[in-house]
Amino acid sequence: MFRLQCVSLCLRRFLHSGTVHRDLVLEQLRACCVEDHVFDVVGKNKAKLNVDHVSLAVGMLWKFQKEKPQLLRTVELIKSHPQFLTLRVLAENKIAQMDNLMLIDTLYSFLRLNVDQHDSLIQQLVSEAWMRLNKLSMPTLSKFSICLSDQHLQHSPLMGQIANIMAQQLSTINDARILTVFMISVSSLVSPSLRDALITRIDHLLDNVDPSNYNNPRRVVQFLRNIKHSHRPLLEKCNRMILLNMPGMNAENISIIMGLYQSLQFNNCEFRMAAKQRLTELIDSSTDPFSFTKLFVALAPLASPEIREGLENTALLLADEFNAQQALAIAEGLEEIQSRNLSLLNKIAAVIQRNLDVYRPVEVARITQALYLLQYQNPELYTKLRMILTNFLQVSVYPYEVTMLTRVLSLLPSPRVDESLIARIEAVVPQCNLSDLNTIAHAVAKWVRNDASYRHNTPSKFVRLLQALNRSGQERLKTAERLDLLLDELKYVSGEWFEQMLLEETMVTLKRMIDQIKWTNVPELTLFLTRTNHLSPPLMERIADVVIKDIDKFHYSATYATLLPFSVLNYDTVKTDEMYEACIQHFTPHITSFDPHLLVLLAYSLAVADCFPEELIKEIFSIEFLGKLDSQLDTLTDALNMRVRLRLMELNRAVCLECPEYQVPWFHERYCQHFQKKGTGSINPLQQQIHKMLGEVLGGINYVRIAVLTPYFYTVDFECILDKDLKPLPYVESSALPIPNTGQVQWGTNSNMRDELPPGAQRVAVDFLDSKAFCKNCRNIKGETLMRKRHLEILGYCVIQIPHFEWNSMELSTPDAWKDYLKKKIFRECSL
Repeated sequence: MFRLQCVSLCLRRFLHSGTVHRDLVLEQLRACCVEDHVFDVVGKNKAKLNVDHVSLAVGMLWKFQKEKPQLLRTVELIKSHPQFLTLRVLAENKIAQMDNLMLIDTLYSFLRLNVDQHDSLIQQLVSEAWMRLNKLSMPTLSKFSICLSDQHLQHSPLMGQIANIMAQQLSTINDARILTVFMISVSSLVSPSLRDALITRIDHLLDNVDPSNYNNPRRVVQFLRNIKHSHRPLLEKCNRMILLNMPGMNAENISIIMGLYQSLQFNNCEFRMAAKQRLTELIDSSTDPFSFTKLFVALAPLASPEIREGLENTALLLADEFNAQQALAIAEGLEEIQSRNLSLLNKIAAVIQRNLDVYRPVEVARITQALYLLQYQNPELYTKLRMILTNFLQVSVYPYEVTMLTRVLSLLPSPRVDESLIARIEAVVPQCNLSDLNTIAHAVAKWVRNDASYRHNTPSKFVRLLQALNRSGQERLKTAERLDLLLDELKYVSGEWFEQMLLEETMVTLKRMIDQIKWTNVPELTLFLTRTNHLSPPLMERIADVVIKDIDKFHYSATYATLLPFSVLNYDTVKTDEMYEACIQHFTPHITSFDPHLLVLLAYSLAVADCFPEELIKEIFSIEFLGKLDSQLDTLTDALNMRVRLRLMELNRAVCLECPEYQVPWFHERYCQHFQKKGTGSINPLQQQIHKMLGEVLGGINYVRIAVLTPYFYTVDFECILDKDLKPLPYVESSALPIPNTGQVQWGTNSNMRDELPPGAQRVAVDFLDSKAFCKNCRNIKGETLMRKRHLEILGYCVIQIPHFEWNSMELSTPDAWKDYLKKKIFRECSL
């Protein structure tokens, strides 16, 4: 009996000790359902809270917030709660007791709850994590990198150490989520070799992830945007995964991805069409200001006029509820679609005007630009914007910010530019890259033109600034060592200042770096050469060598940019013929994978070079492809839409004229007639001069016609007819023939029908070639001008080209000299 009592006593003691060791506070915290419950537990148990309790409480507060829609989050209320201060004090006192995972989780949660990065709690958590850096696991380290990014410490030595640890452990990271988080966090510190290693690793990991999670591919695209590297194979893999998830995505996520794609110039047809469909489905459910703003920004540029009108009407109803950021987003969306809805513009401008004091410098610049491009008339608002922009510029020290503020200020009318602004701009010029220098030069040129004293001479303050810009640009080019970095700076550079002051020096620098030209930077280089219209045989030869050698490394879509300068600038050698053939062989197996609009542009550039691959032409002029192209065109910007339609017409014309064996019909008659009717018909003084002199050379004004419309809708500057003995023939009643409103004379009533000519007679087309028909730095005729000549010759013309540098030369400075020149040109070339 005594033994049984002892056993019973021991059991009671054991059960009692189990109850004693239960953590009741932890259990109460885990049972909480809302933030107030957490604060109640904290308030009642202040003296009992240990490090586990504090960490769990903070984590739960963020967990509850995260589960709510953005509009319903109450972070500011949480921060102002008395017990939140208790948690902050306790957490700061217990940092040393936290294990590694708890330390980073606590830091992450406090940052998400908007505790200021300069708060002593945050600084001590970061310092403790830094000391433990080499002991953190990869998942914990990646989360720590997010925390540093939240504090804008992407360029800090600490982030550099994280990047180094990640690089050393890269082969051991098998979780795509962890790696993509790392990639975004360290993107500003990535070297070319680490970039390539990260791309290779994530490309492998994406093959093994759940395709229903689009966050991983989205972060990869964000990484590529951050490092300005459009890696097409990886982009396309990410795009396929994103497309799988499109039916479940919301407007915010679609809008983010569209912005990333736009930055990378990744204009994917399937994505845009799928996004348009999904966003249209979300219209009825996007009724609050937050979700509607995201929807409007993403859908309006893609939508039909009817849907745009509906979106604008909804925006008008919600306008008074928009906050400062939403009003800015709507304003930029309206600018992108070039809206003329004055009621909506007035509403959005009113919201913006109420919130001018909360916008950052770059945001004020974006607002000003959007309203200016919308041609919105509100002098009072513009006066306020100018004053705010001026105040920001006077204190700004960041080159990108000074550049943007300067550019936008130059858009606004101003009686004078303050000396202090010029001094501020001049102070940051030595830190600016070539793109910034070019932008500032454009702004200064506008100020000079608008300055009242410009009529007499350029004010000294502008002269001094322009000299500083010139010096900095020259110095930057002379000290440049890496071609990839230089091309990045030159990506959007253009205009009069650059061409006059830096283009020649840029070409010298590019030739100095000729050995750095490789397959990875060829597309960027060729786009620059095309944009500047500058023909450099050494660079073209080097590009051709690289393409021929490494064509298999190029993405098939890169062949368009690669071939462009060779076609446009008409650079044709034996080596380039080999290069064209290599490119055609490379992209042909991928024809069906091209975005439709890009395939049209590629085919047109080849047609300019008198190259018509049969498989490519038959693909483009198939019913299926044209239907797909038509669907895509509805999602493109108006400018790109018009450009692609024009190129399709020109390609159709070229194929009909040069490759009749392909049996492609001419189906652009109505298209051409539409644009013919929109023509202004104006004839400039130079055309009138040449017209008069041709009449005198040929025997009368009735022997020459001006602005003649040919079959397939070419417009010939001047036309005459010579018989078999090269004697001019008069047009029947041509002296009384009026020029239509379009300024063009047609061959008969049908533009495809010709007036009958006497046996042996020939039509002569006289074309004046202005500077646009030639390369910028030489007298090499560009490809499109030569293609036009080929086509006119196929149509039966003897084509006489009058280069502007011959017509305007010192030798032809009298009427007799001009007439003698025309006579020799026409009769000599037509006799050959």
